Amino acid sequence: RVTTLHFVPSMLRAFVEEPSLVDCQSLRQVFASGEALPVDLVRRFMGLHPAALVNLYGPTEAAIDVSVWRCSVDDVIVPIGKPIANLRLYILDEAMQPLPIGSIGELYIGGVGVARGYLKRPDLTEERFL
Repeated sequence: RVTTLHFVPSMLRAFVEEPSLVDCQSLRQVFASGEALPVDLVRRFMGLHPAALVNLYGPTEAAIDVSVWRCSVDDVIVPIGKPIANLRLYILDEAMQPLPIGSIGELYIGGVGVARGYLKRPDLTEERFL
């Protein structure tokens, strides 16, 4: 009666290859994080099971996942999605100025999910945290 699973995409791929996946009728949602989620894997999973597939993103500098995307069989790519509550995502240029949606820049994260720094690494903390 498992309802929720959370995998890195490489493990999700192994799970999708399991023939008894179609028999797991209690499964309602599957979360993927820790690696890029390939669109072919999204389509393969969705072709085999009706459970929701959700992509989560969270870099090392965040204490938790920071964004969420509910996957669709129509996805051409699997984006990192929108920020989770109490977090903000910013795309900034080299001068740390905000860029419009769709621009290429550096991702900055703000809010309660950002870690305070690296343990016993003040040099790296100073480099990565504003």
